[in-house]
Amino acid sequence: MRAVVKNGVGVFHPQGFLDGNAGSAFLSIEDIESTIKYNADMILVSLQKVIFFNRNGLDTFVKMFHKVRAANHIIVGFCDYDKKKYDTIMKFYKDDITFSLFKTQEIATLFAASFNKESKNVLLYSEDKSQRTAMAIELHDNGHNPVVAQTKEEFDKKASNIVAYDVIIEDTFLGQMGQSVATRVTGNAIIYTLSSFLDAEIGNTFNIAYHNNSLNVGFRLFIFDAYKVVSMNVHALNFFSKLSSSAAEYNATICFVGMTFEKTPISFKETLEDAGIMFFDQMDDILGNKELLRELGASSAASVKNKRVLNKQIVTETPNFIDATVATIEMMTNSEAKKEAVKVDKLTIDEKEGKIASSIGFYGDIDGMVILVFPVEIAKKACELLIGEETDDNELILDTLAELVNIVGGKVKTLLGDEDISVDITLPRTYQEIDALLEVAQDKKGVQVDLNFNNDKFLFFLTR
Repeated sequence: MRAVVKNGVGVFHPQGFLDGNAGSAFLSIEDIESTIKYNADMILVSLQKVIFFNRNGLDTFVKMFHKVRAANHIIVGFCDYDKKKYDTIMKFYKDDITFSLFKTQEIATLFAASFNKESKNVLLYSEDKSQRTAMAIELHDNGHNPVVAQTKEEFDKKASNIVAYDVIIEDTFLGQMGQSVATRVTGNAIIYTLSSFLDAEIGNTFNIAYHNNSLNVGFRLFIFDAYKVVSMNVHALNFFSKLSSSAAEYNATICFVGMTFEKTPISFKETLEDAGIMFFDQMDDILGNKELLRELGASSAASVKNKRVLNKQIVTETPNFIDATVATIEMMTNSEAKKEAVKVDKLTIDEKEGKIASSIGFYGDIDGMVILVFPVEIAKKACELLIGEETDDNELILDTLAELVNIVGGKVKTLLGDEDISVDITLPRTYQEIDALLEVAQDKKGVQVDLNFNNDKFLFFLTR
C-alpha cells in the first residue's frame, strides 16, 4: 500500500474490515520505510474508510508502529475516526497506548514538527489533564496559540464560537506523553481505587513498585477509595497491615475512605487501626479539610533502612534526563538554557526564597528520581501558557508545575525507550516550601546541574 504524504504526514488508507491478519495484507514495514524517505516525520493509518475493526486487526498495525518508532523516532498512530471508533480504541488499549490518535489529518498536521506552517488559534480539550498539558506544549512548540479548556462544559461553550478558532481538538491522544496509572493525585495525596472482594489477589493487582517509588519521591499520604469494596478477608488484612508498616519507615500515612464492615469483621478495622491505618467515612473529610490534608501529606524526614546509592547506569543516562528537562523548559520560556555547574554530591540549594520544586520517580530497568527546583516566575510562565492567562493562585501554579514535570517524565520515558530501557514513572510530587523538599532529599547523593534560563536560576538533580 502506498501512503499519501502531505505536510510532513504520511497517511495510509486501508478499506473495509480490519480483522485478524488483515492488517498485514494492507500494510508492511517496507511500505512505511519507503514513506519515511519522503521526509515524513509522522506515519498514520486512516480509519475513515474502515467499516469494522477488532483488537486483533489493530494489533497488526500497532506492532509495526512499535518497530518503526524504535528505529526512526517518529510519531505513529491512527487518524480520521469518529467518537465511537475513538472510544473503542481507548477501551482496547486502556493504559497501554504508546501510539497517537488524531481525530483528523488537519489536527495531526499541527503536531508535525518539520512542516513549516502558519500559526493557528487552537481550542483543545481532553479528560486527561496530562494530555491537555502535553498537547498545549507541543502546539506552542510548533508555533500555534493553544487555548486549553479545563472542563467539558467550558470546551462546549467555547467551541460554539466557531469563528474564534482555526482548529478545535478533541478525541485526540498523544502517545508516550506522561504516564497513566490507576491512581490519581490530589493535594499531594495519592488515591488508589479498590472494589469488590479484597483477598490474596490484592498482592498481584496492587502495583507495589509504583507505590514504593512514590514513597521515594516524597509522597506521604495514600488514600484507598473503598466505597465499592464488598468485603475483606484475612489475606488482604495482612497485606494492608504490612503495607502500613512499610509506610511507617517513611513517616507516611495510609487512609481508607468509605469502607463498610457489614460483611467484614469489625475486628479487622481495629487490627488495621493498630497498624496505623486511619478510616474516614467520606472523601471530603480529608480532601475538604485543607489543614488536615496538609498535615497528613506533609513531607518529613524518612528513616529508611536501605538507602539507595547512585550507580553507573543512572549517571550514564543523565544526558537523556537533562535533554528532556531543558527542551521542555526552553520551549515554555522561549529562552535558551545555559549550564553553569555540574557536580555529584548531596542536593544543595543556596537561595530558597522564590523557589518551588517538584519530584518524579521512575522505575523498571533502572530506577530513581528527578528533582527540579523552579523559580516561581518560570512556573508562572508555564501556567500562563497552559491556562491562557496570568495567575498568582499558588495551588494552580503548583498543579501546572506537576503537569509540566509529568511531561518531562514522559519525554524521559520516550528517550530511554529509544535505547531499549523500559521504565514507568510515578505521579509528580510538588513542594511549595523548599525545606519540605530537603527533608525528603536528605542524605541522597546525586548529579546536580545548575542551569540558567534568561537569568532565572533552575536546578536539576538526579538521584535514587
